[in-house]
Amino acid sequence: MSKQEVNCSFCGRKKSEVNMLIAGISGHICDYCIEQADEIIKQESEHNHKKKADKGLVIQKPVEIKKHLDDYVIGQDEAKRILSVAVYNHYKRLQQGVNVTDELEIEKANLVFVGKTGTGKTLMARTIAKLLQVPFAIADATVLTEAGYVGEDVESILSRLLQSADYDPKKAERGIVFIDELDKIARKSDNPSITRDVSGEGVQQALLKLLEGAVINVPPQGGRKHPEQKMIQIDTKNILFIAGGAFDGIEKIIGRRINTSPIGFSSKQNFKADKEDILQYIAPQDLKTFGLIPELIGRFPVLTYLEPLSKKALRNIITEPKNALLKQYVKLFELDGVKLSFDAKSLDFIVDQAVEYNLGARGLRSIIEAILTNAMFELPSKPEIKSLKVTEAYAQKHFEKSKLYKLKVAS
Repeated sequence: MSKQEVNCSFCGRKKSEVNMLIAGISGHICDYCIEQADEIIKQESEHNHKKKADKGLVIQKPVEIKKHLDDYVIGQDEAKRILSVAVYNHYKRLQQGVNVTDELEIEKANLVFVGKTGTGKTLMARTIAKLLQVPFAIADATVLTEAGYVGEDVESILSRLLQSADYDPKKAERGIVFIDELDKIARKSDNPSITRDVSGEGVQQALLKLLEGAVINVPPQGGRKHPEQKMIQIDTKNILFIAGGAFDGIEKIIGRRINTSPIGFSSKQNFKADKEDILQYIAPQDLKTFGLIPELIGRFPVLTYLEPLSKKALRNIITEPKNALLKQYVKLFELDGVKLSFDAKSLDFIVDQAVEYNLGARGLRSIIEAILTNAMFELPSKPEIKSLKVTEAYAQKHFEKSKLYKLKVAS
């Protein structure tokens, strides 16, 4: 009597039909079933990882997001509302997941901020990322070039996000990327040239795949790709891209568009533009005229602007936010046992200088630094001095000694 051939206890295949049959205490399993089980475990693990990530992500309502932004960013109500809605919809879309029976797929909405330097573009993006506790990376578009040329490849943007996510690709795929200086990669000219525009239109073309959503091979340490380097794959379809730029000179483009009078006897032109804040009339066609390609503009469906900062807004920036400049310097002096205070006229002087230099909120720090540098140098070595009150006369005297003032006088 021939010995009965052993079968796989799971699929029933005979030993002669498989490559390997592993024996257990009371059964056997073949290599085909092992491979299938391994695939099931991987899929289940990824699903649990995603569920865990979804559970960890606390989505705040748009009103709550804006309220949080108000604590850190002064003014810019319109931009805050648009950003709050876009971020809420984006992460709500991620939490919902993909329903196989539902053919409707909600696409992500990347944003573009247009506004002068120092109006709060980067601060708003960073504040949102901190609130949601998701990986956040800032990329400077000015250093990007087409692949193969001197500069950084577009994929280096994702390398920074990956580093921010502690090299966890799944975590990085739910992050926020802020692309600064988007206007610097505008097409240099509408006319075709014999030389390649490797830092302009070339970069715009390279960004398209990234923004749309694709699986990108990313060098984990950044820099250029090379054949021996180990790559990490990141799917960008769930990464929210926010771009910002000053778009210097775009006001003229907007002005030409809104002041063009239609021809005809029945035409009515009752519209009067606010010349002080012409950026509020920005439209996608203005970005195209400026030098962005239509395909790139289409991948940034949400377009908003940031208002120029008034004297009142600049004054509030110094004192009101949770991380206000004044509070930071008071804390710095406090660590040396010195009580720092400013009178109202000294604050007005700082604001007036910031407006004159036209540097926005960033200029405030430079001016305060120039006024306080001498005190910050000397007071740590003078423990007998316990307080310092900055008056208008003190501010003016020390500011006029600074390099910043001398450069202005020289120019």
